[in-house]
Amino acid sequence: MDERIKKYNEYGEFLERRLKLRYNPQAIKMVTDLSEVPENAIWPKRDLGHHLALCQALAMSKRDGRTVFMQKDDHWCWNPIIGLGHVKCTPDMESFDIVSKYIGIADHEAARKFFEDFPTLPYGKYIGLVCSPLQTAEFVPDLVLVNSNNAQLRAMIWGIKNQTGKLVDSSFDAIDSCIWSIVTPLLNGKYRITLPDPGDYERAGADEDEIILSVPEAKLDELIAGLKGVFGMGMGYTELSRSMELDFSRPPFYNELFKIWGLDEGKDWKMKMPPMPEEEK
Repeated sequence: MDERIKKYNEYGEFLERRLKLRYNPQAIKMVTDLSEVPENAIWPKRDLGHHLALCQALAMSKRDGRTVFMQKDDHWCWNPIIGLGHVKCTPDMESFDIVSKYIGIADHEAARKFFEDFPTLPYGKYIGLVCSPLQTAEFVPDLVLVNSNNAQLRAMIWGIKNQTGKLVDSSFDAIDSCIWSIVTPLLNGKYRITLPDPGDYERAGADEDEIILSVPEAKLDELIAGLKGVFGMGMGYTELSRSMELDFSRPPFYNELFKIWGLDEGKDWKMKMPPMPEEEK
């Protein structure tokens, strides 16, 4: 087995275990040749006799642990067909006029401008997409999606900050989550946070507290290192507990600062951290 595949499988297990994720992190691979499709992949139209929306294919991976291959004629939702570069949709085309009319922006010219700038992969570059649980993926992913709740996301973005000294910069839309979470980070190579859209909620069963972190392949090492740093500080997802104690104990540097500022000092916090498994250090 390719050592990178083995490493990323282990990363999937780490994310699932240490963040107590409800769902599998999803490995995404853009396919240029059918030889790249794993043998265990489901081809929706061929194997199920039905089409899928892309969010439904992703749900099969995150919830059911399946590997799914989506090519142009498997899709049952219009936007991924455009965003993944399977068809052309430019301002001089009838399809562009239809999209801009129904995209949900009241001003038609503003709608046309919005969709003209919409992220799309180069036309014809890829014949399809494979999604699989990161823990069992048989390929090196181009991108990983982590569906989490907000508290789990907090740990991940703190881990990113731990390694980069920077915040995750995202913009938010109410629709088209498959494109924002997949196409945009593939194009710019950056982390992205995305809200599941109405289709993901209605047809793919996304939870109301669910949110998506997109992690390009080149940033997976960074994310895992940052999470280990945050867990090592005792500030990871599982180390925190709710408390309404007044004048609570605090890390020693709080009292150092309060002393400088002439404010009341209190008890120092003694962190009680569970030991990190040796293989995760």
